[in-house]
Amino acid sequence: MVKFKKIIPGILLSMSIAIPAWLLGKLFPIIGSPVFAILLGMLVILFVPDLLIKEIKIKNMIVASFKFDDGIKYTSKKILQYAVILLGFEMNLFNIIKVGGQSLFVMLFTLSAAFITAYVVGKLMKLDGNMTVLIGVGTSICGGSAIAATAPVINAKDEEVAHAISTIFLFNIVAVFFFPAFGHFLNMGDMGFGMWAGTAINDTSSVVAAGTAWSNAAGNNTALALATIVKLTRTLMIVPITLVLAIYTTRKMKNEKNLETANNFKFSKVFPWFVIGFLAAAILNTFFGNPSISAMLVTAGKFLIVMAMAAIGLNTHLKKLLANGIKPILLGLACWFAVASVSLIVQALMGRW
Repeated sequence: MVKFKKIIPGILLSMSIAIPAWLLGKLFPIIGSPVFAILLGMLVILFVPDLLIKEIKIKNMIVASFKFDDGIKYTSKKILQYAVILLGFEMNLFNIIKVGGQSLFVMLFTLSAAFITAYVVGKLMKLDGNMTVLIGVGTSICGGSAIAATAPVINAKDEEVAHAISTIFLFNIVAVFFFPAFGHFLNMGDMGFGMWAGTAINDTSSVVAAGTAWSNAAGNNTALALATIVKLTRTLMIVPITLVLAIYTTRKMKNEKNLETANNFKFSKVFPWFVIGFLAAAILNTFFGNPSISAMLVTAGKFLIVMAMAAIGLNTHLKKLLANGIKPILLGLACWFAVASVSLIVQALMGRW
């Protein structure tokens, strides 16, 4: 109950931004509700920077205090995961197996491109090794979630995590605007765009936002469904890559006689459990699905996504991003460009546009 009271203000704030964003998205489907939610959230925090902690005073006496940041973080992480689970009711299990398998070939190249670029560019710019790993993992797998899973494994410092997450958030927001526009410029089809967004956009939230914007313009959910499936398949790459990093870091620590820190790694903290929920929803929909109930659940999931976008907008401080320095941003740009380009090239060679 105490935790519930702490997160309610932030959830309600995100919802209050999501409602007009949802309506604007209906009026301007080419832009989409998620984009409006991000923009509105960013504008709110830009013009009302002290909003996250609000005090109500009567005659200079504080009678109530609302702390929004706990609920905003909960919305951008947990509620987003619940939203993705609900999107599972739009999926067919056999399509997940088919598309997920097809995307693995593209992912092999995009993952390699991200890590090679991070290593080479990081060396050229003389960035810290942890920073290059965090940005490389965040770009290649699933943004902030991958960074959060990797940071304790490689024993990253707080400032390194902050720089990496800020950089990834910047390119998440850019991707929501850039990918649909550039996809239309290239005359991509729904399947091609869904594969591109799912394999090249950093974070799950931005993949879903870009996929929603594209699908709204196309009048169908093909791109959104494919992008979500591909992204969730890609998210599973957290497990093998983080385990490899864990083994490497553990050996390094043992060599340095830091056994206590080395033994703190837990597999349960790495695994993206919400993917299991998504697959469970897909299984239910595949074998026992009711079209009207599934449609309602999917609509609820899409609204929760808009709420999560609003929360991400509220968490995005442009001034702090600029103050973090240019090198992490340049590294993030290089990795992002490499992944997006390689995904397009591989698809073009495979004839999947």
